[in-house]
Amino acid sequence: MLSLTCAISEYDHARDLASGRVQPEGISLSCLIMPVEEIFFRMLRFGEFDLSEMSMGRYVSILSSGECPFVALPIFPSRMFRHSSIYIRTDGSVTQPSDLKGKRIGIPEWAQTAGIYTRGMLASQFGVALGDVEWVQAGIHEIGREEEVMVHPPAGVTLTRITDRTLNDMILTGEIDALMSAHPPECVERGDPRVGRLFEDFETYERSYWQDTGVFPIMHTILLRKDVFEANRWIAMNLLKAFNEAKQRSFERLAEVTASRIPLPWSFLRMQQVKEQFGSDFWPYGIEKNRPTLSAFLKFAFEQGVATRLMTPEELFPPEVQAQFKI
Repeated sequence: MLSLTCAISEYDHARDLASGRVQPEGISLSCLIMPVEEIFFRMLRFGEFDLSEMSMGRYVSILSSGECPFVALPIFPSRMFRHSSIYIRTDGSVTQPSDLKGKRIGIPEWAQTAGIYTRGMLASQFGVALGDVEWVQAGIHEIGREEEVMVHPPAGVTLTRITDRTLNDMILTGEIDALMSAHPPECVERGDPRVGRLFEDFETYERSYWQDTGVFPIMHTILLRKDVFEANRWIAMNLLKAFNEAKQRSFERLAEVTASRIPLPWSFLRMQQVKEQFGSDFWPYGIEKNRPTLSAFLKFAFEQGVATRLMTPEELFPPEVQAQFKI
């Protein structure tokens, strides 16, 4: 048995893997549950884990540079549509996407995966180009937040870094007109009426986006340290199969009709509704079922200067996990 450590956030679809109920064949896997930003920092800076959850934006940025000490597996623990991630002043002049042109928008990092999708969606769906906006980079709640990877915004794009104020403070004072972030600012979480979402009915927009594009945004993937992978290339497929089994067990819990496994009324009905729109495997792993999403993301990342070149989905993952088969 090969002993490996895995750092991952707490997900129901990875729960049985983290608990040991599901074990990858030939691997004794020890899972450490911790906040994602801590995982990203410790893995990128020090390579502390054999495998870990990782931001797609940061991985693609490093991989495109040509010197990447990791390989990714087509396992996607975190996915989320991002129309809900744009926040505006409720008393301001922004009431629809086109109003963002000429405005100042705050972002925590240019390479944050959520921001890459959101900027790409604004450009492709609503015609708000990168150069139409003045971008302001700062921490949401902490002063002095910096990029974790190198980024090169394209010519004609204005990106200003603020080191002595937070985005939460700046949107409250009106210094920025809008804010886009994976995590809501504190003012929104506490119900401050001065700040709200650009898309209040975001689910309608997100369903329409899915129907039009087939893109279900992937936030995170699973990284393996390259030295660990190259010494034991067989582990890639075994890990993929184990993650998939844990996900299937989660699906079974969600579909339980006689006794709800999560504290949410009509949870089984909600799952049936999702299946009707997304299909039976509504949270797919692997390349082919995710090709529209991966291709769109790689295009956005290149156009925004997060990736130095336009890559294909196959370049993200080793050949061992690219074969078409049923798992």
